[in-house]
Amino acid sequence: MVKRRYLPHTDEDRQAMLQTIGEESIEGLFSDIPEEVRTKHEMNIPKALSEVELLDHMRQLAHRNVNATQMPYFIGAGTYDHYIPSIVSQIIMRQEFLTAYVPYQPEVSQGELQALFEWQSLICELTGMDVANSGMYDGYNAVAEACNLAFGAVKKSTRVLISKALNPQASETIRTYGFGKGYKVESIDLKDDITDVDDLKEKMGKDVAAVVVQYPNFFGSIEDIRSIKEVMAESKALLIVSANPLALAKLEQPGKLGADITVGDVQAFGIPMAFGGPHCGYFAANKKYMRKMPSRIVGQTSDAEGKRGFVMALATREQHIRREKATSNYSSNQALFALASAIAMNALGKKGIVEMAQRNINHSHYLAHLLKEKGFKILNSSPFFNEFLVQLPKDPKEINEALLQKGFVGGFDASDVYGKKDVMLLCATEKRSKGEIEAFASALMEVSKS
Repeated sequence: MVKRRYLPHTDEDRQAMLQTIGEESIEGLFSDIPEEVRTKHEMNIPKALSEVELLDHMRQLAHRNVNATQMPYFIGAGTYDHYIPSIVSQIIMRQEFLTAYVPYQPEVSQGELQALFEWQSLICELTGMDVANSGMYDGYNAVAEACNLAFGAVKKSTRVLISKALNPQASETIRTYGFGKGYKVESIDLKDDITDVDDLKEKMGKDVAAVVVQYPNFFGSIEDIRSIKEVMAESKALLIVSANPLALAKLEQPGKLGADITVGDVQAFGIPMAFGGPHCGYFAANKKYMRKMPSRIVGQTSDAEGKRGFVMALATREQHIRREKATSNYSSNQALFALASAIAMNALGKKGIVEMAQRNINHSHYLAHLLKEKGFKILNSSPFFNEFLVQLPKDPKEINEALLQKGFVGGFDASDVYGKKDVMLLCATEKRSKGEIEAFASALMEVSKS
């Protein structure tokens, strides 16, 4: 039998541990579980491998990914293939950042605290909000936490309204949180590819805690945030905007359009796709909700000698205060990825971020233009950012498999989300070259006809 460094205990080791705790067998450890709910048969999972076999198996799996990682991506749907400045990995791999834990002691955590403070400042500048916390697990966790905040802040509220153009993973997370907190989650219908303001009017009421929209929405289209806010004028409900921070380089800030809370994911800045995440969520709000925000807020202060310093100004989690007063009991944020995105934003600079956003617009619109010329129907009736919907003549799964054989990672099958058969969501970021876009359009035309 090959020794496994990931499973070091021998039969003798296990027996010694059982004797120490007074049990005769491992089976005895499960004696409190009723017999009727215990599995009596072997589970349908692969048999254990030796270390040599496992390493060989993982190498084979990794080899299957090599070609895909070198292909041009035309899929977005929440995770995007963006340029990452090389300086990002060089800094976050430094041990003082890579191995840093929660900065409970400001005396020895000034570097991490300052980095998070600067990140918060960048988020506020992009969103137009008053205050941002030091990070969330991901964008979906952030939008669900925002709904929880609204439910607690709006008295006698029982419902949260979410646009059908919200990322489906975000919608599912909100519904999971709502089940736990006890509020209902209802959908707002669409008018073509954006939120139907008339349907929102009909569903508004005094019991609504929040209205949630995405900006740009899941289909890439730009929502009319100002009109949505006007519908909410007579309500105490909070407007929650889930925004792509890169798009905010070209779009009006949610804070200026009436958003009470702006959340999202900073994967666009310095964070790899990583098979869909998790990445790093951000949470920004108006000042009046600062003490109700989840996670931590890093603040700037002065030390005993009057020098600039940084501390955790607010930490409203159950780890820091009494559980019944905690705003959230989740225990993960992504400080290292928050740092990565801050480095990327600083490396790009204001002009660089605006240029990067503009290239996303240019490239996606060029792809849409080429597809229109080839006879494809683009379903977005509203302006879009870096992704759009296209009607296909057959199953998107079949088309994606054929595209893969031609060296392309195709789009997202949006048929179920959009509510129409054979619809694909395509994306073209700043990394896609003119040649790649033209070659992809031709390949899509070819596989659609075959």
